[in-house]
Amino acid sequence: MNRDQELLSAAALTSFKLNGQFLVLAEHLARPVGVTVAWWQVLGAVLRDPLTVPGIAREMGITRQAVQRTADVLEGRGLIEYRDNPAHRRAKLVAITPEGRAAVSAINPHHLHHATELAKICGEQALADAVAALTKLSEALDALDLTPCADTPDPSL
Repeated sequence: MNRDQELLSAAALTSFKLNGQFLVLAEHLARPVGVTVAWWQVLGAVLRDPLTVPGIAREMGITRQAVQRTADVLEGRGLIEYRDNPAHRRAKLVAITPEGRAAVSAINPHHLHHATELAKICGEQALADAVAALTKLSEALDALDLTPCADTPDPSL
């Protein structure tokens, strides 16, 4: 493996580990207020502005089907509502309700505690730099050409 391959593998493995760690932390924060991590993801995506289910899926990096299932549960619990979308007749907008906003707000004190603790451990600037680097890496991954390379072996052979 060359250095670029080693870096890609290290970035991927570190990201997988971080994803698991963030899911554990999110569960720790959300569970006491009766919210699942999946619910929190969808609610968080529409805190500022309503989005369509595909828009939430793109924003969160999860499947449209997973978002739809979660949104349907959230609607049944009164935490979101579907609204007409002036830009697209069939694709409803998902909007947070006051009850949904209250559920997310209930997480905030514990979230603040752990955010402050993490900033102290890492250093606030180092944490900001890490977020900037992760954002740049995410943008670079979005820009990758994922069409098969000419020298890629055919998996059916």
